[in-house]
Amino acid sequence: MQLRNEIVSGRFHPNERLVEADLARLLGAGRNAIRAALVRLDQEGLVTLEPNRGARVRLVSDREALEIEEVRVILEQMIIRHAARRVTASDLRDLRRSVGQMRERLREGNPLGYSELNAEFHQRIWSIADHGTAGRLLANLKSQSIRFQYRTILRPGRTEQSLREHEAIVEALASRSPDDSEAAMRQHLSQVVRTLQWAIDIQRHQPIWLPR
Repeated sequence: MQLRNEIVSGRFHPNERLVEADLARLLGAGRNAIRAALVRLDQEGLVTLEPNRGARVRLVSDREALEIEEVRVILEQMIIRHAARRVTASDLRDLRRSVGQMRERLREGNPLGYSELNAEFHQRIWSIADHGTAGRLLANLKSQSIRFQYRTILRPGRTEQSLREHEAIVEALASRSPDDSEAAMRQHLSQVVRTLQWAIDIQRHQPIWLPR
């Protein structure tokens, strides 16, 4: 859905009003299609439909962002157990290639590129696990909190630590051990939650630039 992609990418800002006529012109779609898309995005938690006032991009609070990450910890621990039982040699090559690309972005000093590869890495694990329900839930949660993911890469040293955690995840998957894979994912995402809490605390006292 093109409108969904535009919102997730940050083209529209939180609380920004979404006007059906403007969206129809921008996306080259009919008003009915735009209206149906907004209803669906309201159900996904990406927009808020207000009676007699139209739609706005939903603002995710700091507290909700933390709650989303806490739920993600639980879901991704479960999903990686499935992935550990299904992972193939080809899958491992792809994951190692992804980690290599993340290492290159780190060397280039490109944190946004690193963050995008990070998201693709996790999506690859969801695909390997082939757990449709968990995958859909994770994709929905990720869409709602996408702007917060950039906060975690702003902490000094966090990107380097994250890279080591992803390397550990791949090695755990290579062992085909669900327990080791779950432990590696838990370690990684627990650090993500802690770092997001740090970023939120910093933001309250000293605003930081976030990409839009």
